[in-house]
Amino acid sequence: MPGNKSTKNLAKQENIAFEPLNEVKQQLQTVSAAEDTNKSFARMFYEPESEAAVNEQINIEYNISYVYHAMWAYFDRDNVGLPGLAAYFKEHSDQERRRAELLMTFQNVRGGRVKLKAISPPEMDFDQPEKGDALYTMELALALEKLNFQKLKHLHDVAEQADGEFLTPQAQTVKDVAVHVAQLRRVGKGHGTWHFDRELRESLDSAEKIA
Repeated sequence: MPGNKSTKNLAKQENIAFEPLNEVKQQLQTVSAAEDTNKSFARMFYEPESEAAVNEQINIEYNISYVYHAMWAYFDRDNVGLPGLAAYFKEHSDQERRRAELLMTFQNVRGGRVKLKAISPPEMDFDQPEKGDALYTMELALALEKLNFQKLKHLHDVAEQADGEFLTPQAQTVKDVAVHVAQLRRVGKGHGTWHFDRELRESLDSAEKIA
């Protein structure tokens, strides 16, 4: 019976929650119209403000990495001879670079375009007669990590970055560096710094074995 057949088809359609081939037509027209190969095919719901903020953070990470690289080179000198601090700042330099690379991957996934800028040359001599080089660089590192947390917070606000992905690890880094500052203030310069450096080196070696 024609009437019964129509009723069955209607009932069948009412049970359908999603018809992909029908609903995708508008998106398909958008893809087909995208002839400019300089524009991303994957980009959607990604504001220029977000793209710019991600690029800014990429360059911030590389600049901080460069500063830590300079600290590594300083403590690795034969006339400074603090291998624990050298390894510590080398690891922090690598961490900042890896975060920059994660952000570059995120930028590409969202259909943005990575724009790298020039890196400012850091200071290369960290000797500080009053505080000593170890405490001076660790306080500088703490200030950098706090600044980076502020920058990441701004990035989260404008570019959909999850708190747990960047902000939580950064907050932990701030706390860890703050502990090192407190320890170096306690031990003072000279022999106390040497002991701190040795324990730091042993801690880093243990972490590498576990990893």
